[in-house]
This record gives sequence, C-alpha cells and structure tokens, in this order.
Amino acid sequence: MLNRYPLWKYLLIVAVLALGLIYATPNLYPDDPAIQISGASSTQTIQQADLQRIEQALNEAGIETKGAELSSNASSGLVRLIRMSDQLPAQDIVRRTLGHDFVVAQNLAATTPDWLLNIGAGPMKLGLDLAGGVHFLLEVDMDKAIEARMNVYDSELRTLFRGERIRYRSLPHQGTALQFGFTDAAELSAAQRAIAGKYNEFQVTTTSRDNMEVLRLALTDAKQSEIRNYAVSQNLTTVRNRVNELGVAEPLVQRQGANRIVVELPGVQDTAEAKRILGKTANLEFRLAAEPNAPRATVETFEFRDGMGRPPADIERSIILTGDQVTDAQSNFDENGQPQVNIRLDGHGGELMTRATRNNVGRGMAVLFIEQREVPRTVRQEVDGVMQEVSVPTFVEDKSIISLATIQSTLGNQFRITGLGSPAEASELALLLRAGGLAAPMYFAEERTIGPSLGAENISSGITATQIGFLLVVLFMVVVYRGFGVLASIALSFNLVLLLALMSLLGATLTLPGIAGIVLTLGMAVDANVLIFSRIREEIANGASIQRAVHEGFDKAFSAIIDGNLTTLLVGVILFAMGTGPIKGFAVTLSLGIVTSMFSAILVTRALVNLSVGGRDLKKSWKLWL
Repeated sequence: MLNRYPLWKYLLIVAVLALGLIYATPNLYPDDPAIQISGASSTQTIQQADLQRIEQALNEAGIETKGAELSSNASSGLVRLIRMSDQLPAQDIVRRTLGHDFVVAQNLAATTPDWLLNIGAGPMKLGLDLAGGVHFLLEVDMDKAIEARMNVYDSELRTLFRGERIRYRSLPHQGTALQFGFTDAAELSAAQRAIAGKYNEFQVTTTSRDNMEVLRLALTDAKQSEIRNYAVSQNLTTVRNRVNELGVAEPLVQRQGANRIVVELPGVQDTAEAKRILGKTANLEFRLAAEPNAPRATVETFEFRDGMGRPPADIERSIILTGDQVTDAQSNFDENGQPQVNIRLDGHGGELMTRATRNNVGRGMAVLFIEQREVPRTVRQEVDGVMQEVSVPTFVEDKSIISLATIQSTLGNQFRITGLGSPAEASELALLLRAGGLAAPMYFAEERTIGPSLGAENISSGITATQIGFLLVVLFMVVVYRGFGVLASIALSFNLVLLLALMSLLGATLTLPGIAGIVLTLGMAVDANVLIFSRIREEIANGASIQRAVHEGFDKAFSAIIDGNLTTLLVGVILFAMGTGPIKGFAVTLSLGIVTSMFSAILVTRALVNLSVGGRDLKKSWKLWL
C-alpha cells in the first residue's frame, strides 16, 4: 500500500526522537557560577569548616550563595553562587578569608541531574563570546629558543672534547655560531674528527686568530627553522597542559602564524590568575652536583624550591639536558617503599644522559627549575610626539633546585629519580616533568576580556534570533502549504531538538556564529519539504491520484535533496578544516544541522504525512492539506 511505513521504521524514528529529547534536555539546566577552592599543595585538604567560613563571609558581603560542597577526597571545595557578576568579588573575599595557603579560582558548576550525567548526557559548552572570558595572543621569543639550544650544544661539545682529551678554549658565541680555540692545527683536526658524523646541523669553518686555530660551528638555516618550529610546538603543548590547571571547559589553544599562540578561556574572568599560569616561562635542566674541590668558575649555587629550609647546593654549570627532552614521567615507589619518579627521555636525550652518567655513578644529579619572572620597568618614550614614562616588561631569571638525587648506575633514556621527601613531592615533580617547560619565553602580545554580562546579552540575542527565525519559517510553511506545512513545522521542531542533542553528545562548543548556524539551519531545513510539496502539486496537476502524487513527490525529490545537502555539507567540512575559532563554530552547527535536517525533512515528515493522509480519500478535503 502506498504511503505506509513498516512498523520497525516508525519505531526507529520514535527511538531517535526520544534519544534526541533526552540528550537535549541537559541544556535546560544552565551551569551555576561558582568559586572553586583547592590546597596550594597536593597534600592539603579542604575542611567543611573552611566552606562554612567562606559562606559566612560571602553572606556578610551581600553575596548570595546556593550552597557549598566538598569533593570526594576533600582535595577541593565548591561554592555555588546565584549571579555570574558576583564571581570576581566573591573570589577576592574567599582569598582574604582563607589566606595564601589555598588556590581560589572561578568555575562553572553543573546542575544537570545525576541520572542524565550517568548516561553521558550533558549540556553544550559555551564559547568565549557566550560565556565571557579572556583572549590572549602569546608571542614566542624565537631568539631565546635558539640561544637555549646553543647553550646545550656548547655544553655537549665541551664534554665531548674533554672525553677525547682535546685541549680547547671556549670563545664567546657569535650569533648562532659556537667558537672554540685550539693551540695548533693537530688539536683542531682532532676536534673536527670528533664532531664529524655526530653533528650535521652545523656549517663548519676554520680560521686563525690571536695565535689560535678557531673552529666556528654555525647552525644551518634548516636547523634554526627546526628549532623555532619545535619551540612553538613545545610551548603549545605546555600551554595546553597549563590550561588544564584552570579547569576551563572547552578552551581554545592553537598556533597562529610562525611564532604566536592563541588562547581563549571561556568563563574565566580572573585575567591575573590566567596570565600567571599561562605566562610562567619555566624550563628544567639536569646537571651534575659539583665535586667538593671543583673550581668555583665551574660551579653555581642554588636554593631548593620546596622551601623546607635545606641549605643551598653546588651544581656544575654544564647542562646534561633540558626538560623538553622528557617524554614521560610517572611517580611510584621503589623496592624500599620510598617515593620515586620514573622518567623516559627521547632518543637524543637518552644518549646525552648515558654519556654524562657513565663515569659519574655515586654523584648527585640535580633537576633545576628555571623561571622567567616578568618585572615592569619604566622608560621614557616618545608617544604621539610627546615624551612620556612608559612601563615596559623586562624578565628576571629565577633558578632553584627541585630534586637532588644520587646516580645509582649508568642511565639511558629510562631512569628514576629518588631521594624525594614525600609521595606528594614525587607526584608534583612527575606532573611538572610531564607538562614540560616552555622551550622559549613568551610575551602577551594581545589581551582581551569579554565580561559575563556581554556573554549573557549575546545568548539572549541569539535565542531571540532563533525564535524569530523559527516562527517566520513556520508561518511561511503554514500559509503556503497549509496542513502539510503544519507537519513540516512539527518536523522542524524535532530537527532543532536533534541538532541540540547531537552538539551536546559530541561535546561541541556553542558560539555566537554557531547560533547563526542554527538559525541558518532552520531556514534551510524546510528546503527539502518545499521541493517535496512542490513536486506533489505538480503530480496532482498532471492528473495523478492524491496518494500516488504524495508517493512520487517524496521519491522523485529525493535525489535533488541529497545533491543540494551534500554540496552544502562539503562547504561546511571545508570551513571546519580551514577555519579557526568562530568559523569552526559556524561550520560545526551548519554541518550537523544538514544531517539532522535530512533526517527530519525526509523521514520524520514522511512518517507524519503517512500517519495523517496515508490510505485516506482526500478528494474533498485536499485543499486543506496542500
């Protein structure tokens, strides 16, 4: 019989629509603005009394709260607020109440019922323009990246020359070139033989100067480009790891151009905290502990970073390797039940570690933490033709020891660090090594803040635009196509539900351009129905029976619908692949909307038409339907 679906197809459509309703439902439960509190160290816990003090302080300041809760292991606490605008003042109050022993950050707390969360149903994440937040453009200092690598090469080559018993004299670097002096041509030849085959990243030249034979090793352009690309890639990875510390939902961290990184943090209004975590320029160095009678010129003295009052330690100036050559670090316990950190290096790092530790078993090896701290400096500059005092950033380098352990055997690309004070210290060291340090300093080239009130206004405008678009489409369909237009409008409602459900299920981020994509999808969704209903009218005009016209209208319009939607979907895929940020948000909603539109316009509308007019004699009432 014409215009009848088998039972399984109706059940399939109902099941899909039911799942769509379930997975779209979490979007009816918006997140609560909240303040999250955690200990400054991994061993510190939050007490219920601390949360009570916080709530009391907030209430005295006139800030309403919804309640407070502890995490399962008491490592953090959460205070829910009523208004998003209260987050910044609430954060300041909590910091003053608890002091500096706790880390206080803004967050968004889910309100979705547990039964929905247990089946993987959660609300869509909001982008920067809807949730508010901060946008940073970070610029990587490429010169520092080259300089850091040159220092490592310098240390490697001096170790190599000493191992080969080649007498040399270190000379100042000349740009991107290392220089070594030798007393005669024989020593120079020996150095060249030692380097040959091991270092193909240098352009080697020789010259005579000041009664010395000078060996000049200049980095090739290809190697410099490789170092620069690696510095940006390593910094990108490290920034992503640091963003995880902020607990931000759906952050955007991506490379822009040759030496810049874009960071967008939705829901974050504390720019100072975000800048502190993201802009911390830190790296790690592995060095040998100094021997008792070592010349002072070869030794540096550093404090320990843990603040436990341990006396400073002397370590060698020569660098074994840096933290960017650590590929993995895990904390656990040794055979005596003492905390340790198991470390894995890349191939080059393993070779350097073996070479450095082969003859140094029993000596200490230090892990040095190096941080670039920004210090503002006032200078006089001409601004618009007038000399003014302008604050410019300068950077001071702080170095401290985070671990000093004994080398127990020759080390390769896998080894362990022992002698740690506690399991918490081992865990924090492993986390630091895994996250990695920045391969080069970064500067904030641009900073932009979007307030939560502006985000709320964008959401309101987007919802209004969606409602108006939906109503206009429904009005057009009902006026032009009568009863069939009503059925198409019902299918359009399900299309919107399915689109929201898919975006929630896939964890897509909703942005303002994404809302524009939803509005566009609503307009395009009825294109298929317009083609089908126009085809039905043509079949009736050609003398076909009503039931035959409906059947032919859906069947003959199918190929045109597929062709039109596939070409649009192709454009959406290209936009997603080539675009960034807002363009990706638009492409996601457009592409998903095409998929849901085809399902609703073809299957759902056809099912509704079949149930409404299938098998019925509509000769007298046909004008009411189409």
